[in-house]
Amino acid sequence: MKTRIFAVVGTKKSGKTTALEALTKELTKRDYEVAAVKHISEEGFSFDTEGKDTWRFTRAGAKTIIAVSSNEVVTVEKTGAENISLREILRRCKNRDVILLEGFKELVARNRRIYKIVTVKSADEAYKAMNSFEPILVFVGPFSTEKLKLETPYVDALKNPKRLADLLENVLSKAG
Repeated sequence: MKTRIFAVVGTKKSGKTTALEALTKELTKRDYEVAAVKHISEEGFSFDTEGKDTWRFTRAGAKTIIAVSSNEVVTVEKTGAENISLREILRRCKNRDVILLEGFKELVARNRRIYKIVTVKSADEAYKAMNSFEPILVFVGPFSTEKLKLETPYVDALKNPKRLADLLENVLSKAG
């Protein structure tokens, strides 16, 4: 199966994480291997915890820090987001059936190979998204776009994660 990429995009507090979480749960139930990638726009954010060994390695000057435990391997690379391309992010998700990106609006907006799942809080956000993103697979989020009579379907990710996963699975089945 060819890996397919979907991006969950929308404004702050519009339900992106909720939609990605619901999709991940439903797709993994269906035996898909999922990679989830989150864009964190918070200035100065770091996974390193002050005082921990990995933080100490960073302070000592290490640019790549790898922490290995009994159930996970974490790699921290000290580089800015401007130094990593979408291609490199996707390369790190190799051997997965589905890659779910959260955010990265500017990187994915017009990339036709990446289907967009757009979270919206208002009709205005839905209309703006129609002009900003392509292709849009589905609208999700706290505002139902059903009354707008758009060609793009709306799914409540919390109430109907199966239907949302069905839409993605339909794309996956066409990927071959």
